[in-house]
Amino acid sequence: MGYERPKITAAAQPETTSWPEFTCPSHAAPLRAEADRLVCPAGHSFPVAREIPRFVERDDYAAAFGTQWNRYPRTQLDSHTGTTITRDRARRCVGDDEWASLAGTHVLECGCGAGRFTEVLLDQGANVTSVDLSSAVEANRRNFPADRHRVVQADMLQLPFAGRGFDLVFCLGVVQHTPDTELTIARLYDQVAPGGALVFDHYSYSASWLSWLLSLRPLWRRLLRRMSPGRGLELTEKLVDRFLPMHKGAGRVQRLLVSRVSPVMAYYHLLPELSDELQREWALLDTHDSLTDWFKRFRSPRQIGRNLSLLGATEIECVRRGVVVEARCRRPSATPA
Repeated sequence: MGYERPKITAAAQPETTSWPEFTCPSHAAPLRAEADRLVCPAGHSFPVAREIPRFVERDDYAAAFGTQWNRYPRTQLDSHTGTTITRDRARRCVGDDEWASLAGTHVLECGCGAGRFTEVLLDQGANVTSVDLSSAVEANRRNFPADRHRVVQADMLQLPFAGRGFDLVFCLGVVQHTPDTELTIARLYDQVAPGGALVFDHYSYSASWLSWLLSLRPLWRRLLRRMSPGRGLELTEKLVDRFLPMHKGAGRVQRLLVSRVSPVMAYYHLLPELSDELQREWALLDTHDSLTDWFKRFRSPRQIGRNLSLLGATEIECVRRGVVVEARCRRPSATPA
């Protein structure tokens, strides 16, 4: 059966949305709108281009991600694959109770890419603020021009919000690629409203980590990171076309042997419901991710849990699932004066 977008009730779709306001990343002062820009009282000015506020001049270490998502903007959307792969993952990470109550809430989605998770968060009736450092914001905006959705190009380490304004802060597949894991988690937690939740994941030490170190992939990564984003994506396409057939039909032992030589991330055994065309595109995107990221960090569930505890979070859950740790926690509700 194909994917069917959930029917959102009228109550979950207010005519106007009162968004958490933008503030200057340097001064934390509210910004006022002037023509095609946002301006702070101290004179800092941030352009608004194609309806997207821009708080960074360059996408720096995330440039390769922007290139791939603009080239393949719909590949991982459930509405495109006809599956519930993304919806199921998001729901599992958020938790059933939180997921069921998203309608009308404010969600900050960090590292939004082209909108794989944006789609399912909007389908749940949430008001979604999608943030990305890269030019992927262009693809995200084109994919979801909804009233309950706004897109922002900004650095997760300098988010343009006052703090404690979002019911849910959601960040999957991103924290491990930032310059500082602990600082990034702290910045995300800063945005969680009292009683609200933070959900994210992070690469974990695992057999896959050792497999990475013992393979040729680190060498390919060193080569691709020296290339421009466009040339790097072209080389990744050639690598996938060359090596992906080796993965198809391979048994467990064969997969271990192939992974020593092939830099390709293949999903024939994990996601057999995908067509051959989608298998190629998913392999291409995740292979490009793994070979062009500037930062690739690993943490254990214990390390992440300890970090969240030091931030003052409660209801902390950190579970290793495959190659990642899935983490969620809550900011304590405000104490009455």
